[in-house]
Amino acid sequence: MRCTLAPGISTILMLAMSVSLLAQGQLRYPETKQVEHYDTYHGIKVPDPYRWLEEDVRKSAEVAAWVEAQNKVTFAFLEAIPERPAIRKRLTQLWNFERYTTPFKVGQRYFYERNDGLQNQNALYMLERLDGQPRLLLDPNTWSKDGTIALAGVAVSDDARYLAYAVQEAGSDWRTWKILELDTGRTLEDLIKWTKFTQLAWTKDSRGFFYSRFDEPKPGQEFQALNLNQKVYYHRLGTPQSDDVLVYARPDQPEWGFIPEVTEDGRYLILTVYKGTDDKYRIYYKDLAEPYGLPVALIDHFENEYTFLGNDGPVFYFKTDLHAPRGRIIAVDLRKPKPEHYREIVPQSEHAMISVSFVGNLFIVTYLQDAKSLVRLYDVQGKHIRDVELPGIGSVTGFSGRRSDTETFYTFSSFATPPSIYHYNLITGQSNIFRRAQVDFRPGDYEVKQVFYKSKDGTRVPMFIAHKKGIAMDGNNPTLLYGYGGFNIALTPTFSVSRLLWMEMGGVFALANLRGGGEYGEEWHRAGTRLNKQNVFDDFIAAAEWLIANKYTRPGKLAIQGGSNGGLLVGACMTQRPELFGACLPAVGVMDMLRFHKFTAGRYWVDDYGSPDNPEEFKALYAYSPYHALLRGGKRNYPATLITTADTDDRVVPAHSFKFAAALQAQQAGNAPVLIRIETRAGHGAGKPTSKWIEEIADQWAFLVKVLDFRPQNLD
Repeated sequence: MRCTLAPGISTILMLAMSVSLLAQGQLRYPETKQVEHYDTYHGIKVPDPYRWLEEDVRKSAEVAAWVEAQNKVTFAFLEAIPERPAIRKRLTQLWNFERYTTPFKVGQRYFYERNDGLQNQNALYMLERLDGQPRLLLDPNTWSKDGTIALAGVAVSDDARYLAYAVQEAGSDWRTWKILELDTGRTLEDLIKWTKFTQLAWTKDSRGFFYSRFDEPKPGQEFQALNLNQKVYYHRLGTPQSDDVLVYARPDQPEWGFIPEVTEDGRYLILTVYKGTDDKYRIYYKDLAEPYGLPVALIDHFENEYTFLGNDGPVFYFKTDLHAPRGRIIAVDLRKPKPEHYREIVPQSEHAMISVSFVGNLFIVTYLQDAKSLVRLYDVQGKHIRDVELPGIGSVTGFSGRRSDTETFYTFSSFATPPSIYHYNLITGQSNIFRRAQVDFRPGDYEVKQVFYKSKDGTRVPMFIAHKKGIAMDGNNPTLLYGYGGFNIALTPTFSVSRLLWMEMGGVFALANLRGGGEYGEEWHRAGTRLNKQNVFDDFIAAAEWLIANKYTRPGKLAIQGGSNGGLLVGACMTQRPELFGACLPAVGVMDMLRFHKFTAGRYWVDDYGSPDNPEEFKALYAYSPYHALLRGGKRNYPATLITTADTDDRVVPAHSFKFAAALQAQQAGNAPVLIRIETRAGHGAGKPTSKWIEEIADQWAFLVKVLDFRPQNLD
């Protein structure tokens, strides 16, 4: 490997002074320097000319200058779009509606978050009774002037006396936990730092809690270093974090992570052990009645999912895919823990089991029926009690609670149905509206349907299509196709203000349920991972071809969008089939498939992507890696592209987008713009203030209006 650096920061700064000009109808981009850098993988020499863009933008003056120069070009282009102010105005109007999160109950107290419409962050409220007056507990809007400090999680003690809450700054995955005494409103001095990918588990006596954390990173490495050696600690209220008791650590397994949970009866600490993003867990338990006892392995392999649901003394209930790729519920007795003694409670269904909660002595099971929610209730013996009558075809979330509860809450929404929160009586099966969103639009003006199309290999893939009623099927509709296809995540029909505006302006919205997701269980997921990842891209390309063949749109009017793993999806498809799309919106994407595992949480993704350290998987990764496809492909006519990322993204580090943008600008042979929009004091998405969401989405829609030659309707 060798690395020779080209001209330095003075050159970058000089070039930044001369950008954002239009010359003969074509954008002039900052001339990003290239370095002569190569890595050798399994005998193959791979160039990486933009390696220097991996430096942390907060630490490198060169990278910061490049970001400033790119943003100057991008915003000059966006500000010249006449429809941009009207798009932002209408999006702001639509966004301005009162909204709530699904409530949850602890003891006799109810907790939920509320946003009055345009607040940058949700505020946390508490009710002593459902018909009582809400009490404001935490308002993150007072925590920072720019709205970039967010409430990122809560954990209420068993007696509802204390509330632990997580603070997230600038979109980072790092969380700092504080403790609020609910009766007095006093914030305790306790402070828990350097946590991510964990939850807090209070002990039954409410005197302390278990949590997982990483060691404090070295200065300057907070947002890029690999996250290794997570450990489980116990914190006693009123003591400094330095006194916390180490409960469990595995220095021999630095990639292992731990999710702590205390059983409702307070008897056991459950440690769900994970290694990556796959739902394949080890389960350890510790008897809390034995203070000096060590955690015992109940499930000592990473072969299947074992999601802990609850217990009857020594009998533990799990959601698992053991001998059931679409999921089932089993009971495991600690006194007879071998697999031959596992007892099936709820067998595998024809539908994928997405989630299970154990509330009111009932298993509340949410299934996906062709990517639409279906909810069924079973007793502890596995007898089907009833289905929850949902108000239509859409998506449902919620159903949290405890075994002693007789009530729970859920939220229902669809593409043209704003979120409605229901209070559900577990005894009678009756649902009553608790809160309903009031959005400034007419749902009856829109239609939603589900179609099925065939992918390249003949696989039948579902897709939702939503648009205004009465559109002409003449092949000229501006169409936005969205996808994800990874990590066992299912995309379902949910309400989105941004998509509503797209449809209100006259656009068609399509959502494809690609392989790699969780729509049909583990087999569907596996069909889009590792050596099968190309199936995901083929599914997305086939969705685009179906929309064109069925006269919804044509290539020049078709845009594709995806974020994170969906950003990879967009990057791979636009480099494989650039002629098929008129515009591309890859957001916070994984674009360098040979180095993703070297930063922050990237190592977890090996489960889905495979590893470049494996010779066979390297070949597959190198073949579709968007960044490397550009470097190999030479000059081509690529679609108009607006890449979005953020400087504090420590989930998918912004270097992925930086390098992809630099390579795409260098290889663009046509006149279609290639822009990158880099947000400041923001991360992967969580915790982003409302104002920044509105600005970013308005810019994306304005970009599409410009490059798709879209004449939007209903804009003042």
